[in-house]
Amino acid sequence: VSDFLVGLLVIPVKILITWVCWFLGEHMCALRYCTSFFVTIASVGNMVLISVDRYVAICHLLHYPTKVTQSKAKICVCVCWIGSVLSACYVLKDLLRQPNRFMSCHGECVVVIDYITGTIDFVLNFFLPITAIIVLYIRVFVVAVSQARAMRSHIVSVTLQSSGTGTAKKSEMKAARTLGVVIVVFLICLSPYYYPPLAGQDYTASPSYLSFGVWLMFCNSCVNPLIYAFFYPWFRKCIKHILTLKILQPNSCEPYSSEANIL
Repeated sequence: VSDFLVGLLVIPVKILITWVCWFLGEHMCALRYCTSFFVTIASVGNMVLISVDRYVAICHLLHYPTKVTQSKAKICVCVCWIGSVLSACYVLKDLLRQPNRFMSCHGECVVVIDYITGTIDFVLNFFLPITAIIVLYIRVFVVAVSQARAMRSHIVSVTLQSSGTGTAKKSEMKAARTLGVVIVVFLICLSPYYYPPLAGQDYTASPSYLSFGVWLMFCNSCVNPLIYAFFYPWFRKCIKHILTLKILQPNSCEPYSSEANIL
C-alpha cells in the first residue's frame, strides 16, 4: 500500500511541479510534503517488518504460528504507519507551523530541512532501518545455510554426494543473492538523499542533487514490489494465471491453493 501510494500520489505531483508552478496554495503544499514524507517512511518501515517476519519464519519456524498472528501483524503495521506520520511531522515541523515560511514568491512550493533535523531523519529513517535489515538478513542467511548443510548431510546418500553439494551451494547462492539485492538496492536508492547530513550540509546546499536523491528514493518504492513479490514462484504463477484470464474459469484457485500453501 505504501509503495502504491508513492506511485499514485507522490510521483505524479512531483512530476507536475517540475513543469508548472504550484497553484494549490500554501496549505496544500504543506500537505503534499507531509504525504510524501510519511508514505516513503512507511515504505521503509514495512521493509523492516518484512525482514522481521522472514527472520521469525526461518529462525523460529516451529513458533511462527504463535509469534506472528493476524492481530500482532495489524498492530505492527498500525504502529509503523503512526510512527511514519509522527516522524514526518517532526521533520516538517517548521513547514507545518508556518506553511509559507520558505516560499519566496507566489507559485513556489519548497521546504528547507536544517542540518540537525536532517541528521535525526537520517538516523531514524535510514541508519536504524538498514542496520536492522542487515542484521536480520545475515541471521536468516546463516540459518538457511546451516539448514541446507544439515539436510545435505542427513538426506543425501554417499552416491549422490556431489549432486547434493551442488544443490546446497545453489540454495546458499540464491539466499546470498536475495540478501545482496535487498541491501544494495536500498543503499543505492536512499544513500544519495541522505548524503547532505553526512556531509554536514543543509538540504538546500545542492538543489539539483537533492532532486536526484528524491527521485532515487521514489525508485526504491517502485523496485520493492519486484524484490518482495516477484521473487516468489507462486506469485509469478498467480500473475500469469490472471493475465491469461484463467482466473475467470470455475474453480480457478484450486490448482494453486495447495501449491501456494506448500511454498
